[in-house]
Amino acid sequence: MHVVATAGHVDHGKSTLVEALTGTDPDRFAEEKARGLTIDLGFGSTTLPSGAVLSLVDVPGHVRFIKNMLAGVGAVDACLFVVAATEGWKPQSEEHLRILELLGVGHGVVALTKSAVAAPDLVELARLEVEERVADTFLEGVPVVATDAPAKLGLDELRGALDDLLTTVPAAEDRGRPRLWVDRAFAARGAGTVVTGMLTDGVLRVGDEVEVQPAGVGARIRALQNHHEEREELPPGTRCALNLVGVAHTQVQRGDVVVGPGQWHLATVVDASLRVLDQLDHSVSRRGAHVAYLGAGEHPVRMRILGPEALGPGREGSVRLFLPRALPLLPGDRFVLRESGRAETVGGGCVLDVDPRERASRARPDRSVDRVVRERGWVDSDELERLTGERREPDVGQWVVDPEAMQTTLAGLREALDESGPLGVELSSLDDYQRAAAVLLDETAVDGGRLRVTDTADPLVDHPFVAALEATPFAPPAPDGVDRVELRELVRRGRVVEEDGIFFAASAVEAAGRLAGRLLADDPNGFTVSAFREAAGKTRKYAMPLLTRLDNTGVTRRRGDVRIAGPRLPEAD
Repeated sequence: MHVVATAGHVDHGKSTLVEALTGTDPDRFAEEKARGLTIDLGFGSTTLPSGAVLSLVDVPGHVRFIKNMLAGVGAVDACLFVVAATEGWKPQSEEHLRILELLGVGHGVVALTKSAVAAPDLVELARLEVEERVADTFLEGVPVVATDAPAKLGLDELRGALDDLLTTVPAAEDRGRPRLWVDRAFAARGAGTVVTGMLTDGVLRVGDEVEVQPAGVGARIRALQNHHEEREELPPGTRCALNLVGVAHTQVQRGDVVVGPGQWHLATVVDASLRVLDQLDHSVSRRGAHVAYLGAGEHPVRMRILGPEALGPGREGSVRLFLPRALPLLPGDRFVLRESGRAETVGGGCVLDVDPRERASRARPDRSVDRVVRERGWVDSDELERLTGERREPDVGQWVVDPEAMQTTLAGLREALDESGPLGVELSSLDDYQRAAAVLLDETAVDGGRLRVTDTADPLVDHPFVAALEATPFAPPAPDGVDRVELRELVRRGRVVEEDGIFFAASAVEAAGRLAGRLLADDPNGFTVSAFREAAGKTRKYAMPLLTRLDNTGVTRRRGDVRIAGPRLPEAD
């Protein structure tokens, strides 16, 4: 399945030709039929002689409806360019060709319509004029087929040319991230919300959960159609009709986008290339009311040129565009820029960066993934894919890391280890990048929540403070002069117990438990604080923290003024 859009001047017979090829009148509205003028997009499909299915998008040719034309060609790769033999090349022929070039359309066929009512010499002149006008464009050298739909002239030859055309159009790339630009949204009787558009990436399936952006409304696909036929799934590069559950048709409009949840970066500021049309008679600057056409949407934008103050006709440079609504964009997306005050197309280009980090005065955007990583230093691999469309395997953890940023992080870790002493550095004091990079350091290990050098002696083995605590278990000395980091680590390792600001050796708590067991063996009804203090031979200052520890660990339980046996009471000596 392939999608081709028409293009050409008003009243050159685009809609008539589409109807002759597909059997479908693309003019859907009564006003269009009454005026004999295409106002909005129309659609039709046909099966070509090879069996290939072709979707045709018919676009308006009148300059007043240029935004509708742009909505129809914003996501296609090929065109059926229409020029009437009776009139030849006209102003909208030229503008449509330039728009197609700016959007990166690279394939096409030219139909010379109304050839049966034009003199043979006039048809030949029109052919020569077309060949001259399309020289040095993507239409140079393509078939120019003389046709006349009412007279059924050249239709079979045109179908053959379209068949050949489709063999040259590359298949749409499937990156696994669906994105459909909405060109119509309406309520269908008995079905609810229906949106149609071009699926430019990923596969959509019945039952998929999706998001409608930029509103951020979640929905589910109840049904899928292509060319009025029900489908269970549709690949990229096809026109789709989606019946959505969970979103009202009033919440969706042309220019919105249906995407997979959480798979796209929503951009409000983008850096892009801009090529100014050669035919323009003035320079382009930040001044003026500019409108960018992206996908099927029209978006008023503020623009800043990166570097010079203005770009002259035929010049190319970089710009920063400020969008009024967040859109799921990707480097490589094409756009057309028009100035609404002058009602003219001024140029177009390609999105380079969907989340620029550099200030406009310093920005040098391109589509390099390495640049995106370099400007950020550390990038989550999923986020990098959202920003660039390219999947890279993480360098460490979930991060893709710029080499210079990695060296800076490792140097900072080594410095922190050098300053920390033998105990090393607490992991909780490191940031996410440092914790991820720690695994890359040689001769280090993570031990008890600390990163330390493995070949250094453990200063906590035979620590003098533990010895002092064990020497007087029920009357421990204060930790005066003990390094605070070492003290916390002794507590963490369980060699020292802290209760109510007093530090005991772990063996002292065990001894207190055994003492409680002896007291309860003598009197199972319980013992008082005084009894415990007298048995320990120490003051209430030390007895109360020890009893609190025994209560908290289940060795004893407090009942009124006495302690009774807890579930973890040890046997008496």
